[in-house]
Amino acid sequence: MKARLLALAAAALLVAPVAASADSGGTVAGLRVAVTRMLDAELARDGATACGILDTPLTGTVGGRTCAQRWDARFAHALARHGGRRRVMADLRAATTASVSVSGDWATIALPAPLLDGTSRFHWINNCWMLSS
Repeated sequence: MKARLLALAAAALLVAPVAASADSGGTVAGLRVAVTRMLDAELARDGATACGILDTPLTGTVGGRTCAQRWDARFAHALARHGGRRRVMADLRAATTASVSVSGDWATIALPAPLLDGTSRFHWINNCWMLSS
């Protein structure tokens, strides 16, 4: 997985502008790495890793289930559906070249299947890109 992240980061630097915006410390390459980490977490059904990429409002305990428990279940359900794994793999392939739109500390990436609630929206906070609703 580490090799994949490094390869993705190197490829993203070649195909994307380096600076996300004048206002933001995040880079498009860094956003692509965060997207890849999220998709790798989904393939591994690793909710704990996913929670480390989620914006704080999404990480709380809901209905007695921790963030990791909720995302483990979400990933298991999504991957169990017909074509679930194929969908995630298509997103992984698209992540290196997908269109990215940045406005200040917010960015979206146009993946074939959005990551959360119909969108793939990230917030640059605490020096990293966090998936946000």
